[in-house]
Amino acid sequence: MPMGINVNMAAQMALQNLNQTQSDLGITQRRISTGQKVANASDNGATFAIAQNQRSSSRAYTTVMESLNRVQSTVDVASSALGVVSDLLLQMKEKALAGVDASIDTTSRSILNTDFKALRDQITKAVSNATFNGVNLILNNTNISALANETGVSKLTVLAQTMNLTAGATGTGNIRVGTTATIGAANAASLQLGNVNTSISNVSTALASLGTNSRILGQHRDFISKLQDAVDAGIANITDADLSKESSRLQSLQTKQQLGYQALSIANSSTQSLLSLFR
Repeated sequence: MPMGINVNMAAQMALQNLNQTQSDLGITQRRISTGQKVANASDNGATFAIAQNQRSSSRAYTTVMESLNRVQSTVDVASSALGVVSDLLLQMKEKALAGVDASIDTTSRSILNTDFKALRDQITKAVSNATFNGVNLILNNTNISALANETGVSKLTVLAQTMNLTAGATGTGNIRVGTTATIGAANAASLQLGNVNTSISNVSTALASLGTNSRILGQHRDFISKLQDAVDAGIANITDADLSKESSRLQSLQTKQQLGYQALSIANSSTQSLLSLFR
């Protein structure tokens, strides 16, 4: 190759190779520091766009699980309150059954009636306090729905199980004991005994329904969690760097960089040999 002082082709080639090595080294260092081979659109536009779409789905699944957790908590609170109501009704049944006996004295009947009314009023308190996040499934017939997929189109709905007492001696809803029910006389006790039995049956059915809904919500939440994990794994497969391979490549490029510096130094010093021709 002809030698000249205006253009040093060897130095230019060495510099180009060194610049390419340093560019590759920068890419490898970025992959190691971020753990990703596609961290932004400039790395690979198509892959980055796919990953972003999948990240959107993954975040949507997080929202779905939050909705499912919230609704399941509402159902569980309602179920707990219904369990209390069921226990209260069992105690009321004991009082009503005892009140059916016409042979008991006035004092005993009065005590039974007082206990019965206290238990009756406690049902109202249990039902009215069964609220979670502003929703009460056993009061005022309010249904609740949870998101079931990332598009928001599919939902899981839990039907309300209204258990509030209605005015009068005999209720009209699931709880047949009314707000003024008493067992002050044998015939009244007999009437309320039937109402309590019907109420116990209705509460048991409602408890079964809420229990089933709670289980379905939990199972669907687990499914969504697994689906999110699969999406996250898919994102990692197309964007994450192979760190063992990148580590090996880093060592290679660092060695190549040092050799590039030496090659450039040799190419730059070659022009000094021209001076010897003029001595």
